[in-house]
Amino acid sequence: MTEQGSDQSPEAPAPEAAEPATPEASIHPFPAGASDDSSSSNEATDVSRETSATEEQRTRIIAIANQKGGVGKTTTAINLATALAAAERTVLVIDLDPQGNASTGLGIGREQRGHSTYDILVGSALLADSVVASNVPRLSVVPASVDLAAAELELIDLDNREFRLRDMLAKSPIAYDYVLIDCPPALGLLTLNALVAADSILVPLQCEFFALEGLSHLLKTVERVRKRLNPKLEIQGIVLTMFDARNKLSELVAADVRGFIPDKVYHTVIPRNVRVSEAPSHGKPVLLYDWRCTGSQAYIHLAREILRREEGEKAA
Repeated sequence: MTEQGSDQSPEAPAPEAAEPATPEASIHPFPAGASDDSSSSNEATDVSRETSATEEQRTRIIAIANQKGGVGKTTTAINLATALAAAERTVLVIDLDPQGNASTGLGIGREQRGHSTYDILVGSALLADSVVASNVPRLSVVPASVDLAAAELELIDLDNREFRLRDMLAKSPIAYDYVLIDCPPALGLLTLNALVAADSILVPLQCEFFALEGLSHLLKTVERVRKRLNPKLEIQGIVLTMFDARNKLSELVAADVRGFIPDKVYHTVIPRNVRVSEAPSHGKPVLLYDWRCTGSQAYIHLAREILRREEGEKAA
């Protein structure tokens, strides 16, 4: 099931997520040519690229991972991808979770899934032959299928089992600014393939009691992967999810995580929001379902923060 949900929709409390929507701060998710059930498309302006259109930009591959389930991985993959696409970046989502919720949440029905990530991993299809365009301009998907559930067992007997995804990505030209890999809630071979193929890992972290314990374990895994399999792997960032401003525990967990790894925790937090949990049942990212809600605005601000950080790193 897709993560995230609540009965109420408190305002996102972090500074980035709580800014008022202005033409400069908003990303309107319905560019010309996109379908939209809303009549409000004239009330906001598209954000322009924050980098020069002539600047050559290498594809950045980000694995969205956490070994704990229900923390907002798929929700983050779907809506961050949509926000980046609305910011005029080209994005490919690779659905590596056997549940296939990222595919469903982006409107890719079972009948549209010809080749899948399973076929790529076992070598029966190329990445380029598996890409399906979504209803979001500039956003495509490599969908998952139920066969992926058996991939962990099948990969054990294959050569270079940890490098299957990386090698298939290398064989296919990738004309995207970002590739986001939605990982399953486990640190098995599927997630390991994602970490080996990725430039960085983005960790959605639920604001709950055992958050730091799980984060510490995940960071140790990342360090082992970096030493043995992928020296370039880095921590893209940690995004706090399911933040409830009414709950003091959320504030305490956020403070603890920021104290544990302060330079990697995004200022933007993702609040509990009922519209975020409703959107997947309509086969839409929340930015298309209700772009004004606090959940949509939080993911818009998260995309902007990611882009700004990367621009700052390039400038440095």
